[in-house]
Amino acid sequence: MTHPRRARLARINIIQNAQDATLIAIGVLLAAIGLKAFLLPNGFLDGGVTGISLLVNRLSGWSISVLLIVINAPFIVLAYKQLSRLFTLKTIAAIVGLATALALIKVPVLTQDKLLIAIFGGFFLGAGIGMSIRGGAVLDGTEVLALWISRKTVLSIGEVIMYFNVLIFGVAAVLINVETALYAMLTYLSASKTVDFVIQGFEEYIALTVISPRADLIRKTLTLKLKKGVTVFKGKSGYGKRGEVDNEIEIIYTVVTRLEVHKVIDEIEKIDEKAFIVQHNINDTRGGMIKRRAGAH
Repeated sequence: MTHPRRARLARINIIQNAQDATLIAIGVLLAAIGLKAFLLPNGFLDGGVTGISLLVNRLSGWSISVLLIVINAPFIVLAYKQLSRLFTLKTIAAIVGLATALALIKVPVLTQDKLLIAIFGGFFLGAGIGMSIRGGAVLDGTEVLALWISRKTVLSIGEVIMYFNVLIFGVAAVLINVETALYAMLTYLSASKTVDFVIQGFEEYIALTVISPRADLIRKTLTLKLKKGVTVFKGKSGYGKRGEVDNEIEIIYTVVTRLEVHKVIDEIEKIDEKAFIVQHNINDTRGGMIKRRAGAH
């Protein structure tokens, strides 16, 4: 590898690390606001390791900053063994940063309305977790545990997290009261939906499958005018408005972001307003001509 190329890669790496550090710092700040301004002063709970820390804090009065570090410690060790060293270092920095922010930052209590506390406390906490994930770290060790269990069992990551949180909410219902557990579920729902939105953002990928007798012109428009990658499948008609048919057809398949989907469909309908278009969401893509989602590594 030539020296200029090494220097270029080093610069890219520095820029990427700086971006990750910024995202993690923003995530820590947002999570601290959610906890200090909404959840902690009002005795509200959440799911995951954060939920356990809040529960122990409410029952014992121990420092939430200390609890976050202590309870997350086993999951950090697990992350080091199962995942990368860089991920572990970023996660340590994020969790210690959150603990420090909770100990030092003064945030006024913004509301005492229980519904607003659950929704906006979950929103800020979820936004913080999502930003940290985009920076390559986690603020809650539950995801690490879920990944490890999913590799050892038939359970998916989502199922492990769900069972873990059901256990936390059940304990909260027994040790505190059912109302607290129900509000904890609402807080967790708000947080989890916010995490999904922050990670996927507006650039969620949409796959389009297009069937039209004018497929060749549609393909040229997508590739030449809109600069989209396209795959053409050969197929046969099955059953339509004119009954059973057996004609060979071309099926166009392309992937765009959610922001682009309406423009692409408009161009297709200009060519064939009766074109059969199927849309479905996809989680991620690799390679090809797809623009990488911001924050994706």
